Amino acid sequence: MPAPDRPDPDRPGFDRPARPVTALDLSAVDPLPEATARYFALCQEKLGLVPNVLWAHAFDIGKLNAFTGLYNDIMLAPSGLTKLEREMIAVVVSSANRCWYCQVAHGAAVRALSGDPVLGEALVMNWRVARLAPRQRAMLDFAEKMTLASARIGEEDRAALRQAGFTDRDIWDIAAVASYYNMTNRMASAVAMEPNPDYHTQAR
Repeated sequence: MPAPDRPDPDRPGFDRPARPVTALDLSAVDPLPEATARYFALCQEKLGLVPNVLWAHAFDIGKLNAFTGLYNDIMLAPSGLTKLEREMIAVVVSSANRCWYCQVAHGAAVRALSGDPVLGEALVMNWRVARLAPRQRAMLDFAEKMTLASARIGEEDRAALRQAGFTDRDIWDIAAVASYYNMTNRMASAVAMEPNPDYHTQAR
């Protein structure tokens, strides 16, 4: 779909969700602060939608800003991990946690970034059947173990990442991405966060 014209603050280019995005009775601030409205309009322009996770946090702008600030640092800041690799971690962690929102949203992101719908589906359903480089397989092994048995992480797990070519800074970033999605998965599941319907048809 064509991107809308960049809106001015008096006429933001996005609509509020027609239905509640969580099971909680927490409505987004109305009107949104000007800076938040600009941010949501930019999401609409760049992504074709405002992710429901943002609407879910928008009942408290401080919480929304904290959430987006951490997301931007972990997922978009410079890193030895590519954006696709970070999204792959998000999907594998979310699949292990069976988080409906994040499997749908980040599965769509993997499809879009990789140009490979099969990869996006495999990571959601059973990442071990996906055709992956050894580096990616080591990364996802580590992220899955962090999710399912974090107390069992040992030096041998970090050594496996180093052997696959990751630096210690990269290992920190893998752990940070996996940790972030373990937190957001649990929150999304706890409040029955509903993914945007648009995600289901994107990049197929």
